[in-house]
Amino acid sequence: MIERIITAAADNPADSEEPQIEVTLRPKDFSSYIGQDRLKENLKLAIAAAKKRNEPLDHILLYGPPGLGKTTMASVIANEMNTQIRITSGPAVERPGDLASLLTNLSDHDILFIDEIHRLHRTVEEVLYTAMEDFKLDIMLGKGPSARSLRLDLPHFTIIGATTRTGSIAAPLRDRFGMVHRLDFYTKEQIEAIIKRTASILNIAIDPTAASVLAERSRLTPRIANRMLRRVRDYADINGDGIIDTDITYKALKLLDIDELGLDPADRLLLMAIIDNYRGGPVGVETLAAITAEERATIEDMIEPYLLQVGLLERTPRGRKVTPKAYTHLGKAKDNQSHQSKLV
Repeated sequence: MIERIITAAADNPADSEEPQIEVTLRPKDFSSYIGQDRLKENLKLAIAAAKKRNEPLDHILLYGPPGLGKTTMASVIANEMNTQIRITSGPAVERPGDLASLLTNLSDHDILFIDEIHRLHRTVEEVLYTAMEDFKLDIMLGKGPSARSLRLDLPHFTIIGATTRTGSIAAPLRDRFGMVHRLDFYTKEQIEAIIKRTASILNIAIDPTAASVLAERSRLTPRIANRMLRRVRDYADINGDGIIDTDITYKALKLLDIDELGLDPADRLLLMAIIDNYRGGPVGVETLAAITAEERATIEDMIEPYLLQVGLLERTPRGRKVTPKAYTHLGKAKDNQSHQSKLV
């Protein structure tokens, strides 16, 4: 079982088990968390009310595509509540005993963050129901006719769950979350502000125009923006004077094979597979997984969300279908028109 503990009151990043840069890059409060304004307003209200009543925060479910800041938001909530957060993941909690160990070591108002909560084992989920609703833990002692149930009192804690697949969470578990919020993709301006903030923290000299170019190609996702910034910094250190300007940025992105819309080779492979093999679609996701040698979950969770967001792909009852915008972006509009004329 994997577990991390982060104390909200710790000001020294060296006190954490995470690498110092990673901790420093994560915002510590709502004022430094860029974007997700609607979500922040709702959480500020809930936190203020919980503090006023001296009660634990209601259980929270955060969902959305990967890289949008669900884990970071959980840490910010803990800091705003001035409480401790314990971090684990669904696959790491294999048995009810693992969950019992986590819950019995919490204190009042503590937060347990469960990443990939949709991957919890069903037996663990059943134990979690009573713990979330009544702050009680039912455990079985012994086996067979002599087995008996023992009910333990738990501290009044808060569970924050994060998932990329809300539909995979059992309805009884999902209904026990008092707040369910989706993290949306960021705007270009928000991503640009995140890039500038990261560059400032990492002491990277970056031209404003270069930051704008990176923001345009970051798929509107902070994690990808920060990762691209580090790779461009590497290129600038080796092939330049360490300053990230527009020329360095374009050369580095060309080396990474990331185009002007932020598409990488995997994205283009998926779109080209639909265009070349199925005349633009529709085609089923299982067929696409076989053609591209990608897992279905990878296509649905990692590739499709952004392609749908920027209007290059659409879902239909019969399968996935590329849009005219995708033909134009990939330089396939002329080929498509000639194909259509042959059909006529």
